[in-house]
Amino acid sequence: MDHEVLKDAFERTRIVGAAISDYPLTPHLSAFDHHILAIRKALADAGLGLKDVDGLILASGGMGGMTPMGMAEYLGIRPTFVDGLSVGGSSFVYHAARAALAVGSGLCEVAVVAMGQTGKSGTRPGRGMRGRGGGGGPPQGFGSFFWDSLTGLPLIGAYAMAAKRHMHVYGTTSEDLAEIAVAARYHASMNPKAQYQDPITVDDVLSSRWVAEPLHLLDCCVVSDGGGAYVVTTADRAKDLPKPAVRMLGYGERIGHAGIGQMPDYTQTAAADTGRMAFGMAGLKPGDIDCAELYDSFTITVMLLLEDLGFCNKGEGGPFVREHLRVGGPLPINTDGGGLSAVHPGMRGMFLVTEAIRQIRGEEGPGRAIAREGGVDTCLVHGVGGQLSSHATLIVGKDS
Repeated sequence: MDHEVLKDAFERTRIVGAAISDYPLTPHLSAFDHHILAIRKALADAGLGLKDVDGLILASGGMGGMTPMGMAEYLGIRPTFVDGLSVGGSSFVYHAARAALAVGSGLCEVAVVAMGQTGKSGTRPGRGMRGRGGGGGPPQGFGSFFWDSLTGLPLIGAYAMAAKRHMHVYGTTSEDLAEIAVAARYHASMNPKAQYQDPITVDDVLSSRWVAEPLHLLDCCVVSDGGGAYVVTTADRAKDLPKPAVRMLGYGERIGHAGIGQMPDYTQTAAADTGRMAFGMAGLKPGDIDCAELYDSFTITVMLLLEDLGFCNKGEGGPFVREHLRVGGPLPINTDGGGLSAVHPGMRGMFLVTEAIRQIRGEEGPGRAIAREGGVDTCLVHGVGGQLSSHATLIVGKDS
């Protein structure tokens, strides 16, 4: 990807609408329903309608199984640009760059990025295909991802290996990881939609059962339903729309590997590259970021990202998380409660983007905190897919 071309596209485009369909548990909705509700709500938020949409981006074939072709037909639109990139939970961060390139180059004028999954209720007996959110069945994929699965390594097993290695190399403790879960629950306690809202302590995390040592139950994301969407259009058109527009300032993406068995170093992810790209494009450094929405499939994921994105030095994540992560602190993260407490249908990246937009706009809502007193000027979003495999960093800010 030519970053100068993308930077120019960011200058020409804005995010103008965002919405969630519903979460955390929606047995009355299918994955398809979530897509439709989210698209309609995001367009209403932007002051636009389906008649305005000529770009459609979904994680085609991902968990939920939607395709741009089928969705366009159902919505009654005839887009001039579609994209179905699916790289796991980071997909909807990757999609922001593709939406900006499509709109910025004139391939379309209003692009909608959408997702919906029923990771929890879709796996209940009797739901049938309409509600299925994916999962189950034989091992899928290719290369190391396939062989790791075939030999019995579950997803959490891969992350447990990374956690164990980080502990061995840097002396990271279970208490350090637990601080991340405690901060997420603190933010979830202010979000009336969060799946779990009761505050927890470090001792609560450590006393929860092992799932894959050294990760306890409360080191792991929730399993929920949910969907969301956001809208990208031209900077000129954004001036006439009702809500504050959000600028995309910097971006980077990289696939590091597929299966954890081919990860070169379990203690360093491709976020080290994507963060450098995004900060370089934005002309910012980690200290300029007001808050961050980081993919938190497990607590170790956050620890690795904080270090690799440059918010602290490698191996210093333990002391960092004790002092920085809560609303009102130096670097509030996952201000909706994150995947650890609020919502994680299977591919959480959409909720990172919608929460960043909410923070930049300063939309508090009932019980929803803004990361900093006086508002948020910059927010960093980082998505992760697979087994620490696919990474994308997006920096957003206020429209001047």
